[in-house]
Amino acid sequence: MEIGTRIATAQLAGAARSKRQIVAGPLVGLLHDSDAWYLSGVLAAEPGQPFEAGDVEWALNTIRQAFAAEGRWVSAELVDEANPGLAQALEANGMAIVSHLPLLVVQPAELVVPPSSEVTVKTVASEEDQKIANAVSAAAYEMDDADFTFKADPADGGAVLVYADEVPVATAAWTAIADGVTEIAGVGTIHSHRRRGFGALATAHATQQAFTLGGATLAWLTPGDDGADRVYRRLGYTPSATAVHLGDPGGHLADLR
Repeated sequence: MEIGTRIATAQLAGAARSKRQIVAGPLVGLLHDSDAWYLSGVLAAEPGQPFEAGDVEWALNTIRQAFAAEGRWVSAELVDEANPGLAQALEANGMAIVSHLPLLVVQPAELVVPPSSEVTVKTVASEEDQKIANAVSAAAYEMDDADFTFKADPADGGAVLVYADEVPVATAAWTAIADGVTEIAGVGTIHSHRRRGFGALATAHATQQAFTLGGATLAWLTPGDDGADRVYRRLGYTPSATAVHLGDPGGHLADLR
């Protein structure tokens, strides 16, 4: 299976564990019980399969109606190589393409974990730890709150915290593992401790724990900017596909970059 299709398939399978699905032709809307905008979204329903362009309009409208009924904003994340042309079809039906980002991947033997002798890296192991990780995420992303829930089984996802002088300064998470694949997401460092390597440490350790605790064999992520891209490549991540982020006008378009 081509790697972009493998990632998109695993992304869908992992998300479906904790979200309600609205399947409409080539699209599937995934609704989380929380109303946090970033926990719900749209994926390709059949990665690796061709789609009928004429089905996209009614499929998107079906999902828009379902999301509107629960007060949710519609955003989509696609792997371009898995469903070529689908992003452009969504754009033709009113969604805005916000970004094309390199999709970087790493396997266990390729991962480089930086030394961390001057800090402590802790795997989130309780509801209390998760509250701390959420507070770090909220501060890093300048949100009122982060609404991530603690997962007791590492195969369902997890997170790490980086402590400097006993202060939590950075976090990163891995998503539910499907077909050995996980996404590393939510990498964040509080503003006072940026540019000191803590985000890289969090990313590396989250990836390592996804491999060792969760049983993943492939991790992927998308960098937010060129600086993050360089950091992730130093950890062993290499580009293998392209992620496309889209959203309906208004809402949180700026946050999809």
